[in-house]
Amino acid sequence: MELISVVVPVYNAGPYLRQCLNSLAAQTYPHVEIILVDDGSSDGSDQVCREYAERDGRFQYVRLSANRGPSVARNVGVRQAAGAFISFVDADDYVEPGLLERLHCSLTRNGADISACGADGIRLEIGPARSYSRVEAVCCLAKGSPFNHVPWGKLYRTDLARSCPFDENVFYSEDLLFLYQALKRSGKVSYIPDVLYHYVNREGSQMHSGMSARKCTALAVQEVVCRDAATQFPEAEPHFRRLALETNRCMAMLAVKAGAEDGDVCAYLRRLRDDARRHFSWRALFLFPSKKDAAAVLALCAGAAVFRGTAAVFLRLKELRGR
Repeated sequence: MELISVVVPVYNAGPYLRQCLNSLAAQTYPHVEIILVDDGSSDGSDQVCREYAERDGRFQYVRLSANRGPSVARNVGVRQAAGAFISFVDADDYVEPGLLERLHCSLTRNGADISACGADGIRLEIGPARSYSRVEAVCCLAKGSPFNHVPWGKLYRTDLARSCPFDENVFYSEDLLFLYQALKRSGKVSYIPDVLYHYVNREGSQMHSGMSARKCTALAVQEVVCRDAATQFPEAEPHFRRLALETNRCMAMLAVKAGAEDGDVCAYLRRLRDDARRHFSWRALFLFPSKKDAAAVLALCAGAAVFRGTAAVFLRLKELRGR
């Protein structure tokens, strides 16, 4: 039976880590190795990882000397993997016992290079079980349905995963870049709708933090993907541009919410305004499911001051409703 390697980047996941590792220890697929890459944790996560590695031979533990980000941790795990297939699980999430067995069966039965499953805890439209061609899979990625812009909840042939390492200079949207490159190199992707992965949306995660220069590396990812899709996957390009505009909108709202110094907020908003204008098209705007979000994108394109004023009113109304 073929070996599956599971790569788990770990960084200060203390309250969630045991649930994650217990769910991996309970996998029904019998031939598995679980590579725990501790990315310089300071909350005792390293001790938990050592504990599991010492008592269960399927677990391996790698400790990085400093926090370098999930891209570095995942790349270290991929390089160490001995399996014919690789899967990624985040240390604060947990999975169903049949995750690896079901993904492996779906992949091999359909002759695919990647298999994906349903997940909860994240906004995701579930579709029917089926196989997708390369072009169809990239369009699914662009639309965020039926699988999202994340590496987890999927199984990859190891040679494919190694052919597109995570960009270690990107700290936000690195998942999108990896998955776009992997799908671009795939021949077929199989999908099952069963919810086998549980995403834990925790406070204090990168998603909920304020703006930073590291987070702005997402803008370069959006530019690369949109530019490449324009020639390689024109059917998907408008959806990728909508995703880029949504990234601009979300980051602009984070900048306003963060309560940083006025100069910092204005600088971020100007940068996001320019990026939104570069990606803007009416076709992409009409793809927004929410009219409110589409209006926010228009406000951002109109100018930093316009967006800041609009966002301040929205946040104030939200605060009043919450009282």
